[in-house]
Amino acid sequence: MKLYYSPGACSLSPLIALHEAGIKVELIKVDLRSKAMANGGNYLDINPNGFVPALQLDSGEILTEGPAIVQYIADLAPNSHIAPPNGTLDRVHLQEALNFVSSEVHKGFSPLFHPALPAEWKAIVLDKLSQRFDYLAKRLEKSEWLVGKQFTVADGYLFTVLGWTVPCGIDLSRWPALVAYRARIAERPKVKEAIAAQ
Repeated sequence: MKLYYSPGACSLSPLIALHEAGIKVELIKVDLRSKAMANGGNYLDINPNGFVPALQLDSGEILTEGPAIVQYIADLAPNSHIAPPNGTLDRVHLQEALNFVSSEVHKGFSPLFHPALPAEWKAIVLDKLSQRFDYLAKRLEKSEWLVGKQFTVADGYLFTVLGWTVPCGIDLSRWPALVAYRARIAERPKVKEAIAAQ
């Protein structure tokens, strides 16, 4: 398999899942501005929407969208326990968490990466993200993990997205539960490996 990624992007989430699952893949770096790949190819030939991640299976089929990819990875290595089994209520809760991170947090950051974002819009975006952080902090004050009693792919995804607070100038200290959560995940050996592999 091949994982198409860009350092610092949301593709860190499936890279964490791969390391936690013990699955080796070929990594292909993508320049998100030019869409050029490190191997000289045009990333738009792999994923026409131009976003990372993309996971190319050994069959040649290509998966896109991080929440789908991390669940696929988890299902390849069920003994890694990074996702509850399919068909269980816990798996539905995992999908809820992945969808929340994707639609409410990840997409909430997107405007902040646009250099021409007007200050008044930035204030609105930051207010919305603060509301999402309030919700997540309350949830993580009661539980160490987003879903169940152990690390899952949802935690890898939220960890990745919370990493964007630094380049976006967001001070997480107002949410101690999020600071502690991110620090806890950063200490996981497989997470360290994934970060180093970028």
